[in-house]
Amino acid sequence: MSESSGQARRQALPRLCLASSSPRRAALLRQLGVAFDSCHPQVDECRLPAEPARRYVRRVALAKAAAGAAQAGGVPVLAADTTVVLDGAVLGKPADASAGVAMLARLSGRAHHVLTALVVRNAQQVHCALSCSRVTFRDITPSEAAAYWRTGEPADKAGGYAIQGLGAIFVRELRGSYSGVMGLPLYETMRLLERLDERFKLLAGPE
Repeated sequence: MSESSGQARRQALPRLCLASSSPRRAALLRQLGVAFDSCHPQVDECRLPAEPARRYVRRVALAKAAAGAAQAGGVPVLAADTTVVLDGAVLGKPADASAGVAMLARLSGRAHHVLTALVVRNAQQVHCALSCSRVTFRDITPSEAAAYWRTGEPADKAGGYAIQGLGAIFVRELRGSYSGVMGLPLYETMRLLERLDERFKLLAGPE
């Protein structure tokens, strides 16, 4: 494909609103060549009592998309929410150093699941998808967990680690979507965008 042809295709695509303040999700969306602006919807991300993890992330992603649509001025909206699940318990963002170190101690030497719910919507349609990945950690010593916390990387991450950063040294095995663990599974994202608007299929069209 020529450079001019690629530019023409990108110009033909609808512009999106990414309802997220996450730089990781923005960087992943750029990989798809999709033009977008970001908005920062404020929603209650607290889990309801006894709410199943899959229902929880889907509900929060839908709330983010709805709040984003109110700011987007008619532009299609993409939203996502990610959480870490261990033995049925949802591990959110650690509140402080002791919580972060405790989370890593729980994850140490074990497998957990990372769920990312996706929502794309416009004025006529709402589409949802869920990415589920299984991540296995090696054993983590208390001194390693404390040193990792001091880097500042895990402070705002679900489960208290970042697979795209230094936290990758703890990952012995990943089954599923690397981009999904980061917070925006690209396979599912592209499929939902194609369902929302067939012009996104231009990205996979013939050269």
